[in-house]
Amino acid sequence: MKKLKHYYHQQHHQQQRKYIVPVITIVSFISLISLLLFALRLTSPDAFLIFPFPLSAVISAPSPFVESKLHALPLPPPSPLPPVLAYLISASAGDAPALLRALSALYHPRNRYILHLDRHSSPEERHLLAAHIERHPTFRHFRNVRLISKANLITYRGPTMVANTLHAAAIALSDTHYWDWFINLSASDYPLVTQDDLLHALSQFPRDLNFIDHTSDIGWKDHQRARPIIIDPGLYMTKKQDVFWITQRRSKPTAFKLFTGSAWMVLSRSFIDYCIWGWDNLPRTALMYYTNFVSSPEGYFHTVICNAQEFKNTTVNSDLHFISWDNPPRQHPHYLSLDYMKKMVDSNAPFARKFHGDDPVLDKIDAELLSRGPGMVVPGGWCIGSRENGSDPCSVVGNTTFLRPGPGSKRLQTLISSMLSDENFRPEQCV
Repeated sequence: MKKLKHYYHQQHHQQQRKYIVPVITIVSFISLISLLLFALRLTSPDAFLIFPFPLSAVISAPSPFVESKLHALPLPPPSPLPPVLAYLISASAGDAPALLRALSALYHPRNRYILHLDRHSSPEERHLLAAHIERHPTFRHFRNVRLISKANLITYRGPTMVANTLHAAAIALSDTHYWDWFINLSASDYPLVTQDDLLHALSQFPRDLNFIDHTSDIGWKDHQRARPIIIDPGLYMTKKQDVFWITQRRSKPTAFKLFTGSAWMVLSRSFIDYCIWGWDNLPRTALMYYTNFVSSPEGYFHTVICNAQEFKNTTVNSDLHFISWDNPPRQHPHYLSLDYMKKMVDSNAPFARKFHGDDPVLDKIDAELLSRGPGMVVPGGWCIGSRENGSDPCSVVGNTTFLRPGPGSKRLQTLISSMLSDENFRPEQCV
């Protein structure tokens, strides 16, 4: 026994000397993330929110395998109330006006809103954005709009967008108000339906569904994204720089299967919780891999969900967006204008992108699809004020759970029902 201990003692010191730098780096990275998430959890006054599973299940479990005692959060009992959405709306420097317009078009008092303005933006722009949110009577009354104070640098094609999304998701989970779906959008997105339309349509479907466009047929992305290795300076620098490539290339992973798709998605609370806590370590393993992946927002969540047995059968293969691409697609989609109005409506999608912040098509969407007045939030069943003389009907608040769906709800129900049909639902999951 002494010889055996001596042998392992020697092996340990040899490995420690050999791998001291990467081990310290990985442990420090994971520890930092864990510490930040734990701190966010502590902001909740409800102590039980700190751990999404009973500690007794771990401490007193007779099995040595902790994973066997941890499972996805169960769905809450069916609620007669409409679902609640948690939005992340991200904006780059100079896009604060577009962000505020998107927020007003997406607003509902029961939803939660997390806004992120790139750290590259000026202090003046950030201050004006924060002041507008604080002065807005509706936002101030419901206190459901939160601007991330410690902003992140977002690098084009880098993993910092994934890190930012996970940051916002952790903030959303720390919120004491329950929500059902997490939706990531940018200031270049805009809704094609009212929130009453969206909430009414989603209330007809199971709340564990994950709307995420995905495929394992990565095609040209294998050579141009999966094989190269990039470094994103946004992870460790205070000034924005472009990603850079190293000369070495890598093979495709064999520990999990790669999936790719749209960077825009509607994810269930239980899956978001899994991505943050990741009891079987897949979310963290994939995160480390995608740190050096070109355009990781188009692969990270897709790979995690399709390699997780608990969630792969909850996927709906759509990002719920209307997006106009070249054929074959280029790096960026077309900017949408008045010429696309009919196509957007006919798509039945609840969201569209990309828009210039001041394009006249947004005024047409406001007038014809959202019934939104200039500078106002989109009215819903909760707005019981008068519209006379251009008054804001939402200045008088009624029952916030009452919905007044319009034609957009029927369009969206048609779209989702088609996605959940026998021909499209199971055959399109993680293939």
